[in-house]
Amino acid sequence: MAGMSPAPTRQVPVRGLTPLGRGPVVVEIAVKDDPRLLAALDSLAAQHRPPDRVLIAGSPLTPEALASQAVHRQPSLKVELVRLSGGPVDARVKAMDLLNEPTTVFLDSDEVAPPDWLERIVAPIEAGTAAYCGGPTRSLRPPSHPIQRYMEMIEESIYDDLVPKNIAYLPLGNSAWRTSVLKEFRFDPRVTAEDHDLETRVVNAGYPGQFLPEAWVYHDKSLETSYVRWARKRYVWLFQMAVSLLKNRAMGERWRERRRRIPHPLWYVEQLMKPVALVHARLHWSEVSVHGMTSDAKVRPP
Repeated sequence: MAGMSPAPTRQVPVRGLTPLGRGPVVVEIAVKDDPRLLAALDSLAAQHRPPDRVLIAGSPLTPEALASQAVHRQPSLKVELVRLSGGPVDARVKAMDLLNEPTTVFLDSDEVAPPDWLERIVAPIEAGTAAYCGGPTRSLRPPSHPIQRYMEMIEESIYDDLVPKNIAYLPLGNSAWRTSVLKEFRFDPRVTAEDHDLETRVVNAGYPGQFLPEAWVYHDKSLETSYVRWARKRYVWLFQMAVSLLKNRAMGERWRERRRRIPHPLWYVEQLMKPVALVHARLHWSEVSVHGMTSDAKVRPP
């Protein structure tokens, strides 16, 4: 993997960034009802450089027992849990105004970070060499189900094929941001592939992004054992990505990309879902772009 992604297809001037220096860092975790959150918090408490604050963007449906454990599990961490209505994009939009530190880091609730992760992931932000950056994932344990193996292969493809060529494909989980840039562009609640949409706009505006292979985290896929749940999640992801590509007029670039075929039966199932998701996304985007509604309520398969 390359250490830094090449320039995007659309050539734009690179904006200069002054170094931030070492300063306060907040880690944000969005969660609904995921007990793996506790392992993520344990890994943050074990960091060589612990975060100055952990902000948990919770759902009103987050069980009270889980919320209480999350806040009190690690006394060494300053943990704040806020309950925000709506879907995950709405939660991140509303949590934006709660980010006060110069550097913001996103970690998913199903990710576990090694002890040197935080100092690695924030280094380019504090040095002023990137507006945002991120690293890859590794499986927390060997896959025990075909779905887990397929998801592992997808992530390998993302970090081997896509991200080194186009930094806008970097997933939001395991990423660090200059908070001022994050607040300048913000998440668009109409687009539930909020990472791709945000990163595309940031890069097109001339801000540099950076891929850090050394800043990896473990990804716990142990709950991925249902084919029905997998199909729904993958369809939603395909739909979300198509909406972002349509909004940012990047569909042509997507068609020209050459990705290696994933040698797994589920890859062929996913190819059959893509045309349906694209049509769904075109109809959906024509509606939300005119009426300005949010996307969270309409990301289920038709």
